[in-house]
This record gives sequence, C-alpha cells and structure tokens, in this order.
Amino acid sequence: MMRTAVISSMLAGLAAAEKFMEQKEGVETTELASSHITIPKNLHGFLNPTDHVAISFWIVSMAMVAATVFFLWEGMSIAYKWKTSLNVGALVTLIAAVHYFYMREFWVSIHMSPIVYRYIDWSLTVPLQMIEFFLILQAVKPDLSSGMFFRLLVGTVVMLLFGYMGEALIINPWAGFAVGMAGWVFILYEIFLGEGGQAAAQAKEISEAVQSAFGTMRFIVTVGWSIYPLGYFFGYLMGAVSDSPLNLIYNLADFVNKIWFCLAIWNAAKKDTLLRMQNEGNRAPLLG
Repeated sequence: MMRTAVISSMLAGLAAAEKFMEQKEGVETTELASSHITIPKNLHGFLNPTDHVAISFWIVSMAMVAATVFFLWEGMSIAYKWKTSLNVGALVTLIAAVHYFYMREFWVSIHMSPIVYRYIDWSLTVPLQMIEFFLILQAVKPDLSSGMFFRLLVGTVVMLLFGYMGEALIINPWAGFAVGMAGWVFILYEIFLGEGGQAAAQAKEISEAVQSAFGTMRFIVTVGWSIYPLGYFFGYLMGAVSDSPLNLIYNLADFVNKIWFCLAIWNAAKKDTLLRMQNEGNRAPLLG
C-alpha cells in the first residue's frame, strides 16, 4: 500500500510540474505579445537576426542549392563534351551546400569556427575544381596528358592536409602554414607556367569562350583563394581577427570562389554550344 501511495504521489507531482510549465509558457507568450517583442531571447537553435555570421551560413547554403539545380538543369542544353564539366561543377556546389547546413548549426550552437567541417568540404570540392581545369582544357585538347591532373591533385592534397594539421595543432601551425602555401604555389605554377598554362596558350583551336573561362578560373584560384591563407595567417597565427569576421569572410569567399568558378565553365559551355549550332546549321549539338 505504501509503495502505491508513493507512486501516486510521484505521478501527481509530475502532473503538477507539467501544468506549471504550461502555465509559465502561456504567461511568457502573453508577455511577448503584450510587449510587442517579435524575437524571443531563447531561439532554441534558430537564426538570430543579430547574428550576421549565422545568417551568412544560411544564405550561402541556399545559394549553393540553387546553383546545383541551375547547373544540372543547364547541363541538359549544352554540347556533350561540356556535360561532365558542368556536372562536376554541380557536385562542387551540392557538397558545399550540405556542409554549410552543418556549419551553420555548429556556429549557432557554440559560436566557434567549424574547422573540421570546412576542411572536409574543401578536401572534396577543391580537388573537383582542379578536375575542372583538366576537363575544360581536355575539351579543346583531347591529347592533354593526365599528368597535369595528378600534379594539381598533389598540390591540393598538400595545401589542405598541412593547413588542417596546422590549425588542428597536429603539427606546428607555422610549419603547416608554410607547407600549405607551398602546395598552393605549386598549383599556381601548374596553371600558369606548367603544362596547363602552356596548353591554354598554345592550343590553336581553343575558342575565345574557353580562353575567357580558363582566365577567370585562374583569377579565382590566384586572387579568390588568397583569402584563405590570409585568414589563416591573420586570424589563426597572429590572432588579429576574431572568429566572427573571419567566418563571415570565409563564407563570402566560398560563395564567390565556388559558384563563380562553375559559372565561368557554364558561360564557356553555352557560348561554345551556340557557336557550334550556328556553324552546323542550327542543329542542337547535344549528342556529340
């Protein structure tokens, strides 16, 4: 009998506590309504209108999703030789979109830089962007050596691996920065002075659209990518930039460097396809 009474007392206590919480929430809601407060103090993990970094994460993630749909759709109306390039571009923006959803949640929850998510994103999307360099040149120079791709891949792995190990304190941060920079310089050498740069300069049949796209892609890898080592240096090594502006700048850089990079390929593909249609009597060259 005593055990039954204890259980009944506990259940009654739980019911009273639940009723109290419901009443309290009702009072809080009434107070918010009466005081015309539209944003509660506890947002339970949702976006805060004063947290510009979190909002930037959300905007970039939506932009990446939209870009993915756009590139996949446009891939159905370009010449066959360009389809792989544009589909790879869609993979870049899709992978980035998924990671940005998680990075936003990470930032909203603990307000720290999502280093692991960023480097996982970069480790997948940057090699795909290096593939784009190879594919766009191979479209106009089919005998292009595969060695170019592997050299770009090696430079990418070195740049990202040592950058991450430096930021994660697996190795000395300065050493990680130095070796990562060496990987980036190696990539720049390959696309400006190496086989990639020479192929772009010497290919007689290369169209103006392809030259423009290749030039834009090189500009992004040179100027656009410079934001990342600058952020590593001033934000991490020197401690001169806090996490909030650093992540805001990184988000803007990813927005431009990924979407603009793929838009350059799309623009070249559309111009080349239209030119080929005109030369072939308006026959849609979608099958080769």
